[in-house]
Amino acid sequence: MIRVAAIGDVHFSQDSRGKLRDYWKRLAECADIFLIAGDLTTHGEARQVAVLADELEGAGVPIVAVLGNHDYHNDEQREVRRTLERKGIIVLEGESVSLTINDVSVGIAGTKGFGGGFAGACGSAFGEREMKEFVYHTERLATRLQDELSQLKTDYRIALLHYAPVKETLEGERLEIYPFLGSYLLAEAIDAAGADLALHGHAHHGQEKGVTPGGVPVRNVALPVLRHAYAIYHLEKSAMIKQPALEAKLGASERSL
Repeated sequence: MIRVAAIGDVHFSQDSRGKLRDYWKRLAECADIFLIAGDLTTHGEARQVAVLADELEGAGVPIVAVLGNHDYHNDEQREVRRTLERKGIIVLEGESVSLTINDVSVGIAGTKGFGGGFAGACGSAFGEREMKEFVYHTERLATRLQDELSQLKTDYRIALLHYAPVKETLEGERLEIYPFLGSYLLAEAIDAAGADLALHGHAHHGQEKGVTPGGVPVRNVALPVLRHAYAIYHLEKSAMIKQPALEAKLGASERSL
């Protein structure tokens, strides 16, 4: 069994110092790995992610992250990544990593992902060059995600995204913005390669639980959705079980799956 802690959309800035440190420093008591599903910063500034990197020190477990759209806003995404990596945090974009935890191997394939919409209401690579490039970008990222997942020869495989692969976890968001929150192409990639769990953020008003057409559990771990410092998921070959997360400074009660 692997205990996966996950969160997304923490949107750190200079005034976020001390916000979640007390919860994250206790991670090793209840988790084996910590995954962060993008939007680490408010505006994609390296100085903002430096605060987050400092807060994560002492977590005591491996940390793997992807960037989100906010982390690209200021065009400092390379320095954002380097700042995290200097603290030992693994950052993935069209890449994967394999870790061994208590003699069990875990593979994580990560990408920010992109939009485009979902079956029956999605964009297509037709018409203007700008529209084609929008869809091609998602296609490229989905293909890379599938390739990286397929190459993982581990006991468990996790897809770590920012944009949503299914629309079920977007319920609560306005239908008009679904195409900008995720793409069915990401779910197709996950199903084609196979995975035990898919995590994403980005949809602040969505729902936690979803599933790909192929049956892979999907969880929206955006902080505004979880209202916890993180969620804990138990990965077992027979089932995936969620434990209540440590309650963050948000006044939310603990929940179970």
